[in-house]
Amino acid sequence: MATAEKPLPASKQALLAKEGQPGIDPRGPRFGAGITAVLVLVVIGLALAGPALPPETIGARATQPAFILLAAISALFAWGAFAGIRRHPYGLLFKKLVRPRLAPPAHLEDPKPPTFSQGVGFVITFAGVVLSLVGVPYVLLIAAVFAFFAAFLNSVFDYCLGCQIYLLLVRAGVLGRGTRAA
Repeated sequence: MATAEKPLPASKQALLAKEGQPGIDPRGPRFGAGITAVLVLVVIGLALAGPALPPETIGARATQPAFILLAAISALFAWGAFAGIRRHPYGLLFKKLVRPRLAPPAHLEDPKPPTFSQGVGFVITFAGVVLSLVGVPYVLLIAAVFAFFAAFLNSVFDYCLGCQIYLLLVRAGVLGRGTRAA
């Protein structure tokens, strides 16, 4: 069953057309966020089922299932951030298997905010991986909870935290073509 998509504001549609960007199906990032939410929920379960304190050696910490899965999720975030949202494995999966079975989207979305969001996810999960490897207690679980929260909001409520951060940075003139008000 297709749901009504909220249309892109005219100003954003004009900006996409002006920049010559074709845009992306907004359901694609939500699909990827759903997969990410499930995987990160598995990391949380594994972390809670594992030892309370990290093992003594780096090798022992690096072979824990929660660590390995969060490292893989971090690598997927890096893929989306550096190669772009269109080349992300979840995006390709959506494009080949899911989108052909759906009605055309009501609007297209600028790919920059979701790509930036992948970078935010990478920073959070990579910090969790590195600090966990160093032996900081509970950091893997905390990073996984943050990643789950963001992925859940995106997949279920269509609220992308990373995209909102991107838009705030554009409005502040830090990113993109936005300029500060005088």
